[in-house]
Amino acid sequence: MTEPERTGQEARFVGERRPATDAEARALASAARLRILRLCLDEPLTNKEIAARLDRNPATVLHHVRTLVDTGFLVAEPVRRGTRGAREVPYRATGKSWLMDGAGRAGQGRDPALAAFLEEVAAVGEQRLESTRLGLRLSAAAREELTDRLHALFDEYARRPADPDGEKWSLYLGMHPEV
Repeated sequence: MTEPERTGQEARFVGERRPATDAEARALASAARLRILRLCLDEPLTNKEIAARLDRNPATVLHHVRTLVDTGFLVAEPVRRGTRGAREVPYRATGKSWLMDGAGRAGQGRDPALAAFLEEVAAVGEQRLESTRLGLRLSAAAREELTDRLHALFDEYARRPADPDGEKWSLYLGMHPEV
């Protein structure tokens, strides 16, 4: 399932949440792939443009792009001609990753969503980060309620139409038990 073309009027993410397949979970278990999806969310980018923005080798980025295309997280837009007449394929994120439950979670190694967040903060600079912390003492039921309400709020904003004149922002939520 893909999202509609965005003109600023349609919902950004369309569909129901569902568990990720093994292939989908593996595709999202990479900070680089999560960053590619973020870059291609509001504008289609070519492999060369993605590699330049990530400061990575285009061949390595192409591997990630192909994985995301194969699993339906990216779609190829119509081919266009570059500045020197070369054939370029721009890619756009489908929004499907928002609808995956259990995808991209930390396995044995580092959490890919946290790694992507830290790379993005490093790119814009910590002075642009708005952050806060809160310590709570919650029962299991209260923690589940808080988590459900936060996810519902994120989902509400994720499904709103994109404002073509709006400023791009990223939001990351991390919760952990205290020791």
